[in-house]
Amino acid sequence: SERLSVSALGRRLERAIGSFQQNGSASQSCRMAEPPSIPFRTTGSRLFHPLSVRFNVPLDQVNFAVCQLFALFTAFWFRLYLTPSRAGAIVRHLVVTMIGIYFAIFCFGWYSLHIFIEVTLCYCIMITANVSNIHRYSFVAAMGYLTLCQISRVYIFNYGLLATDFSGPLMIATQKITSLAFQIHDGLGRKDEELTTEQRRLAVSARPTLLEYCSYHLNFLGILAGPTSSYKDYIAFIEGNHIDMKLIEEHWKQKGIKKFPDLSPLRAVANKMLITFVCLVWFTVITKNFPISYNVDAKFTNEASFFRKLCYLFISVHASRPKYYFAWTLADAINNAGGFGFNGLDENGNLRWDLISNLNIWNIETATSFKMCLDSWNIQTGAWLKSVCYDRAPYFPTALTFILSALWHGVYPGYYFTFTTAILITLAARAMRSSFRHYFLSSKTMKLGYDFVTWASTQLALCYIVTPFLLLATEPTIKFYKSMYFHFHILCAFALPILAFQRQKSVTQIDLAALRTNSYNPAPNHQQLKKEQ
Repeated sequence: SERLSVSALGRRLERAIGSFQQNGSASQSCRMAEPPSIPFRTTGSRLFHPLSVRFNVPLDQVNFAVCQLFALFTAFWFRLYLTPSRAGAIVRHLVVTMIGIYFAIFCFGWYSLHIFIEVTLCYCIMITANVSNIHRYSFVAAMGYLTLCQISRVYIFNYGLLATDFSGPLMIATQKITSLAFQIHDGLGRKDEELTTEQRRLAVSARPTLLEYCSYHLNFLGILAGPTSSYKDYIAFIEGNHIDMKLIEEHWKQKGIKKFPDLSPLRAVANKMLITFVCLVWFTVITKNFPISYNVDAKFTNEASFFRKLCYLFISVHASRPKYYFAWTLADAINNAGGFGFNGLDENGNLRWDLISNLNIWNIETATSFKMCLDSWNIQTGAWLKSVCYDRAPYFPTALTFILSALWHGVYPGYYFTFTTAILITLAARAMRSSFRHYFLSSKTMKLGYDFVTWASTQLALCYIVTPFLLLATEPTIKFYKSMYFHFHILCAFALPILAFQRQKSVTQIDLAALRTNSYNPAPNHQQLKKEQ
């Protein structure tokens, strides 16, 4: 009977295994057909895992949101109770650094070691390297380490979709490390007359101490989402000179302002938190209903008309923006709550808390030129790219700046499709604007029509550019370009040579006119001639 029971049990076990295999294959095929479930894996704290399950939100995003909200209240406490006169600069440096380190460990666990390693490595370079090469060594080390970490996320962690994304804080640290290295090089290794006005303003004339260096890179106000700020502005904020410096620069007494303004950031923080709340609601209600991936859905691309594809592209890209608005506006509000971000007064005497603001939503949504949108989107990253690349590149500054931006963002193929396309569209848009805009300024009606056309074309061009950035991979990017018939690539390919020929023709005509003028005037004004050219 024991042998019979064992054999019966064996048969039941075999049937159970067979049934499990069939169910497993069926469930696997269902999972391939359905969108992937929300991942909850993280290397950070699992304290809020029940909250993550309750709202079906990835745990790393829950940790990020909780830390940022905690940072907001901590920033108010820091500004009110750890004032420079009460606590002193050293205590303020220590507090913001220790809280920032805790936030990094809470959100990323052992992955936070990458941030600490990069900061430590580049501090060693800063104190040992010669000032003539400090910016080169720091740039190579920081960008190299960031790139290695980006490669590990893409090719080891399967595009990073199921792993905690520690690259954001690492990208911010890289910006600060390289910016500070170039500013030290400007302050200690170059003559004053060699610097531009902005380089002269930001130049650092002494190497930071270890505490100052760690505080600048690891402070809780900006370790998770930035934004990047200049070293001199940050040190002035910690030491309590930040607002005084800005008011002196503004010469507020000379502007006829009789009463000293209330310098509380509460109003600015409240406005930004309202924007944050609206963006969160928008993301929850709208964004998830218009996924970017639907732009490359096989049925949609095969059946939809070109106009319908353009309409959905426009809606889906605009629906994806609020998540960036949310993160950057919240980060700005946290810094303002701590007392950092004051930028003087406007022409009406109102406070400006936009020193480190990362975006101008109104300018982005109403941009009538590609440059206007770039200047209003991710502003601090644009300032970093300008200071370390565009202003210093001896040749092809536009192309090199976009390449550096792509490398800094990561190694996803979609990033490089985005920024190489952006180079073409930037050059074409710049040439189009300089060649045709002056024809439409003669009347308000023509100017209004021109603004509407340029707004629509700018927004569609932006949607065309950023979609590969959101798709990440090569295959969906090529599928997207094919569904759009590569129309912006083709337009740029035709427009650039024609506009370049017309521009060369106009320059030749200016040269001929200058030669005729020289025949009557033996001493030409060379500066005026250069300006005309």
